[in-house]
Amino acid sequence: MISTPIRKVFQGIATRPEMFRMFDRHKQRPNRFAADASALYAGEWFEIAEEQCDYMLDVLPPLWIRGEMFAMREFMTGSVTSVFLTLRLDSRRRHFHAYCDLADKGSPERMRDAIIARESRPVKAMTREERLEHIWSTAHDDYRGYAGDKWPSAMRGQRTVQLYGGKEGTFLKRLDDLSDAEIAAKLPVQLRHLPDAIAA
Repeated sequence: MISTPIRKVFQGIATRPEMFRMFDRHKQRPNRFAADASALYAGEWFEIAEEQCDYMLDVLPPLWIRGEMFAMREFMTGSVTSVFLTLRLDSRRRHFHAYCDLADKGSPERMRDAIIARESRPVKAMTREERLEHIWSTAHDDYRGYAGDKWPSAMRGQRTVQLYGGKEGTFLKRLDDLSDAEIAAKLPVQLRHLPDAIAA
């Protein structure tokens, strides 16, 4: 079984529309229905409001409830499904959505532990990877996509974002290749100057 990294994909508390949009951040991927996309989704997580967590609990009877967690009965892809968590952090209850691969025993518990570790850091900070994931999560569908046939074969299928190049107009660039200045320009003002965090 391929183990995918646990990763935070949005900074802040997602609104209801943001939550539903992030449920399928990869819907534009090439050959959407031709291959198993479990590795794209498994391990992703973000924070939501209590109302969203309660709403999702009421949508369908959950697949299971384990203390502070419940899993959705409908699977996103393969054995990957939504797991919602309510955790007490810094003396307050917070709520999270995560994609866990239930074929991987213990993945919900590892997800819970990773979220607690990440959100228990004393200083608000973001890793480079978290900045890139936030940009991908918040970019409009018209301004993000995947490298196609015009790209070198080694890059095809990788995520791209549209940038503004002044007199040259707009152009596409691989998400992973964004410079620090380009990342800052793509982030909301309140996130641009957060300190860098060491990836766990």
